[in-house]
Amino acid sequence: MTVIALLSVAPVVEGSMAGEVAKAVAALDDFDVAYETNPMGTVIEAEEFEELMAAATAAHNAVDGDRVSTFLKIDDKRTRSQRADEKVDAVERELGRPARSGLE
Repeated sequence: MTVIALLSVAPVVEGSMAGEVAKAVAALDDFDVAYETNPMGTVIEAEEFEELMAAATAAHNAVDGDRVSTFLKIDDKRTRSQRADEKVDAVERELGRPARSGLE
């Protein structure tokens, strides 16, 4: 089984959050997860739900601040294993083209 999640962790501050977000992303390296960061968050894949939750918890705890906002959306498909890139591939097959345009 593969568990996929969208994780967004950020301090509630004025100005750049990049340094603190980098700490959250770096915390994922201590876990058996694959991840890809994008402008809106980080997509995480894990074989086990517990590993994904431990990684998300570590990312949340890695951010310093008086207030930290964390968003976690989980896709726990229990009937079969499906990786995040396979989900994108399915959308691209339906579109007949890549699922991106001009954001470089």
